[in-house]
Amino acid sequence: MEGGEGRDEIAFFDVETTVPRPRGRTGYSLLEFGAILVHPRQLVEVGSYSTVIRPADPSATSVRSNGINPETVASAPSFPEVADQIFAILHGRVWAGHNIREFDCPVIREAFAEIGQAPPEPKGIIDTLPLLTQWFGRRAGDMKLASLASYFGLGQQKHRSLDDVRMNIEVLKCCAAVLFLETSFPDGFSIKSPGMFCTIIPASEGCSSFAGFLQPAEVSVQDISAEIVPSGHGGDKLQILHGNRLLRLCCMGLKVQFGPRELFKDHAGRPKLNIVVYIPENLCKVLDACDLLAQISFQNSSSRSGWKHVIRKNGYSNPYSIRLQ
Repeated sequence: MEGGEGRDEIAFFDVETTVPRPRGRTGYSLLEFGAILVHPRQLVEVGSYSTVIRPADPSATSVRSNGINPETVASAPSFPEVADQIFAILHGRVWAGHNIREFDCPVIREAFAEIGQAPPEPKGIIDTLPLLTQWFGRRAGDMKLASLASYFGLGQQKHRSLDDVRMNIEVLKCCAAVLFLETSFPDGFSIKSPGMFCTIIPASEGCSSFAGFLQPAEVSVQDISAEIVPSGHGGDKLQILHGNRLLRLCCMGLKVQFGPRELFKDHAGRPKLNIVVYIPENLCKVLDACDLLAQISFQNSSSRSGWKHVIRKNGYSNPYSIRLQ
């Protein structure tokens, strides 16, 4: 990964070190450096670099650094051998990481000072520890990276530089998503204890501002019908009608729960975002009728695919809690 001053990418980085030495400003020696360059507008990875570093005294390697031991660092390059690469990655960029102001930044500066070389200088620093403590609050306990990762179901912290950097980025994205949802629904938004879903209760405004939309109480199940019509893109689409008009529903004040859940995982084994909507009985009856009619129309069509219900009831504790497919 090449670096250079004036580049726009954000350099998320992390270091692993030995235990404190008896003397020295920070008392740590570098064992590993890892960095990921992230596009500032898309938050996507555009490059990465990591290296194990051989300290002056390999026997001082700490077992707390997961998987890094004297045998691992014996054949690793020394800091002077990788200093130019680390300088190129960091210098002139915005630095980002968890607790980097208090730990990682001083360690980097001391490492360069010890070899008599000017340290890299950041264009700015984003320390996610005070940032998330201020905006996200202490809902994840001590706000350490491991605690935040556990809160969002992202797994255990590995205490290896590149793995921890990627976890830091994912934690930041999760926190940003929750804060965005809280800002979007300022009325009645509450946070459950760690491991529970976040709950949104939107403000009730009625449906007067949604022309052509019906509230569930205004819908007669007997007047609902479904039909297959051309989609205009060379295929067909399903329409749900109420009388002779398209059925458009509006139901304010719904309670929505969302959050990662271990039961549902993606191809990489990570928990998927789970969304559960708690709905009134009259809306449930309307959706059940629409679902049944849609299934019948689908099965009568030429499609060979299997039918998948649009809604799935969420268990017996609350019969009107549904999960949208």
